[in-house]
Amino acid sequence: MKKLFIKTYGCQMNAYDSARMADLLAPLGFAGTDTAEDADMVILNTCHIREKATEKVYSELGCIRGLKEDKSRNGGRMLVAVAGCTAQAEGEEILARAPVVDMVVGPQSYHRLPEMIARIARGAGTRIEADFPALEKFDALPEAGSDTGVSAFLTVQEGCDKFCTFCVVPYTRGPEHSRPPEKIIAEARSLSARGAREIVLLGQNVNAYRGQDNAGKTWSLARLIEAIAGIEDVLRIRYTTSHPRDMGDDLIEAHGAIEKLMPFLHLPVQSGSDSVLAAMNRQHTADEYRALIARIRARRPDIAFSSDFIVGFPGESDADFEATLQLVRDIEYAQCFSFKYSSRPGTPAAAARKQIAESVKSARLDVLQKLLLSQQDAANKAAIGKTMDVLFEKPGRGAGQIVGRTPHLNPVHVEAPARLIGSIHAVHIEALTANSVKGRLL
Repeated sequence: MKKLFIKTYGCQMNAYDSARMADLLAPLGFAGTDTAEDADMVILNTCHIREKATEKVYSELGCIRGLKEDKSRNGGRMLVAVAGCTAQAEGEEILARAPVVDMVVGPQSYHRLPEMIARIARGAGTRIEADFPALEKFDALPEAGSDTGVSAFLTVQEGCDKFCTFCVVPYTRGPEHSRPPEKIIAEARSLSARGAREIVLLGQNVNAYRGQDNAGKTWSLARLIEAIAGIEDVLRIRYTTSHPRDMGDDLIEAHGAIEKLMPFLHLPVQSGSDSVLAAMNRQHTADEYRALIARIRARRPDIAFSSDFIVGFPGESDADFEATLQLVRDIEYAQCFSFKYSSRPGTPAAAARKQIAESVKSARLDVLQKLLLSQQDAANKAAIGKTMDVLFEKPGRGAGQIVGRTPHLNPVHVEAPARLIGSIHAVHIEALTANSVKGRLL
């Protein structure tokens, strides 16, 4: 067996893609390894959302160059591939800047990896694949064969038509498209048969899902969730990432009606300022977002929310930033992701006037993160003393310890036998740790 090392950057969709690349290459004799040092093939599955993520890839390629040279001196050979969104955006530049790279493959073309490997063996053919044949990709992938964990990712929708002015996704993942529901349900059944008890539905705008079935009828995400909930061994369902514009009435209703749909929703807003939201082309206002949150909470009162925020967007004033802080105070999030605005070449915001100084971005981010962290701490402390259903996922670091998650995604450490992994049990939450809570099995 040849050894395959995949390093994944960025979002959960990249994690799903990395697993499918491993499945795709298994028939070619590649088995996974945890280190690049002894690998026969290295794949860096990249993210292009922020400049820092891209630079990390080039830094990693510098290290891999030495490993590849060592392997060559010892009579071996290492293939190096760059996949994902950076590959899509910077194909030719990657080959010019990092000669160690043998092939570059975009996120909609990785099903062509076996063909690309064959081309390299023949010494002929293109080294870049960066088309957008998304449905073709899913049709070409083999049935997943690798072991799954208790919680498994399942991509149902890819691409984006929203064209937020700060975002590269429409250019690296292509337009929105949805997989047929029959194929998604079949993959969910396959995942559950291999041990998955929680299915996390993935999409760049997952709630924009509009898949057509074999009869030509269009399914919404709510209908898809209802169908997957009918799979007996699937105990929990989650979905990410959503756009406020696509939060339909039936999906809001599903949060109250479908017991297996967990009460935790990641709903990015990016800013609390209407002028910044307009400049971002988010196509909703701060008050419309507040009203949407209120509607969801009315249907599922115990739901917890997370979000994404960008500070220092071009033209953001002190008043705009204060509006973001006020939105955070109004919503009260359980957890959030927050970043300084990062200019991405080719996006409209990169050419905008009134770019914000890095020092101002850093100061604003510090203030926002302290507020968000205080809300996260409050949400975690509110769990102490409660009894919650926990789905156990894996062994803990300590002897006799296992780790699971509550419906609100809190990690929980419990002293309990490993045979409980993959099942749900009531746990009394007793203490708060740095990044999780401790509980007692009831």
